[in-house]
Amino acid sequence: RRTGQVFTALGDEHRQRILLTFDPGERLNVGQIVEVSPLSRSAVSHHLKVLKDAGVLKSQKAGKEVYYWIDKDFVAKALSDVLDYVREQV
Repeated sequence: RRTGQVFTALGDEHRQRILLTFDPGERLNVGQIVEVSPLSRSAVSHHLKVLKDAGVLKSQKAGKEVYYWIDKDFVAKALSDVLDYVREQV
């Protein structure tokens, strides 16, 4: 079920672009992502919530800002689980 949420979250072109905004290890807030996105602040916030709920992103509040970063270990595990499943089927 959790792996399905990852694929659903990653299936959207806007969310893929948001993920590509992050450099390795980088933490970004909504404003920083909006600056480089054609989407509105509310749309970016919505996509960040979907990514966070799926486990793709983690977040931390610092003052008034919330910073997001990719949970690369979780994403790698989800993708690895799918590959393991596919390999077992062959």
